[in-house]
Amino acid sequence: MKISPLYDRVLVKRIEEQEVRRGGIIIPDTAKEKPQQAEIIEAGKGKVNEDGKTVPLQVKKGDKVLIGKYSGTEVMVDGVEHLILREEEILAIVS
Repeated sequence: MKISPLYDRVLVKRIEEQEVRRGGIIIPDTAKEKPQQAEIIEAGKGKVNEDGKTVPLQVKKGDKVLIGKYSGTEVMVDGVEHLILREEEILAIVS
């Protein structure tokens, strides 16, 4: 399935952090925090301003970004969890 976000929305996939176990303690998935780093899978064309002109997005496909823990809407794409969120919900671009 292919998803193309509209306007200023982007489709991202969270980047899972490497799990470090110390002292043999295993933390269950339900107790782990959601990762805040994500990769942009698809991006919309841009936001339409009051004049009817499209303002392009500052992010593009393949960019690594920081997002809020509870940002966006979760969607399943081919059995993999993704998020759709607005560009304004993106906190920063990671370089």
